[in-house]
Amino acid sequence: MRIEDIDRPRVIPGAADRILRTLERFGLQWHGSPLRQSERTARYESALESLRALGLTFECSCSRSQLMDEERYPGHCRAGALALSQPRAVRLRVDPVLITFKDRIQGTFRQDVAAAVGDVVIRRRDGLIAYLLAVVVDDAAQRISHVVRGADLLDNTPRQLYLQRLLGENSPAYAHVPLLVEPDGSKLAKTLRSVPVASQAVMPTLVRVFRLLNLSPPADLCSATPAEAWRWAVQHWRIDRIEKRLSLTLAG
Repeated sequence: MRIEDIDRPRVIPGAADRILRTLERFGLQWHGSPLRQSERTARYESALESLRALGLTFECSCSRSQLMDEERYPGHCRAGALALSQPRAVRLRVDPVLITFKDRIQGTFRQDVAAAVGDVVIRRRDGLIAYLLAVVVDDAAQRISHVVRGADLLDNTPRQLYLQRLLGENSPAYAHVPLLVEPDGSKLAKTLRSVPVASQAVMPTLVRVFRLLNLSPPADLCSATPAEAWRWAVQHWRIDRIEKRLSLTLAG
């Protein structure tokens, strides 16, 4: 279990504990104490220093507003930060190389990270470590072998693979499931008043998720316990049944 609270200014007090309790109510279990990114800054700084020692980083004073019209980072500060008096991020030098991997659901995906996004931020202008560096370090530390997540992160994976190679880490196997979206195609979000997970309706919610995964749960599964439902789901799990698409509309 990992609590990804690296963006400390946006952390809501008590939210992580509420998430853990919700997962427990739905029958999900994990080994050991949760790893919290907010407590691992020293590990991330060590990885950052390794990259810096290899000449793979540079400081960048460009703000978001300065780059808002750019499709990718154009390399303004590669030869040195343009405004030394301004807060500076640390970027990873990304060289042109085609990153190819086979997603277990979406199939083969290719991206030249340099052409798609350019040099990526690994420490923000406010001094916080970027999620990209934190997640790569933590996946390695926790020996993550398989990653299953929403398809909205599919095009983010090549930059993680690129960084894994630079740090000499093994890459997990990836599977990107279709993202549940509103009828208008927008992501589920509190800001859009999306309905939260109903923790008081555990079994109907689990059965609905199983149907979205094309597991064809029997009607009487709603009367089972969460533990029984998960045992059934594990026995009938087939990743090739998941639709090869980037999103599914959540109706009703």
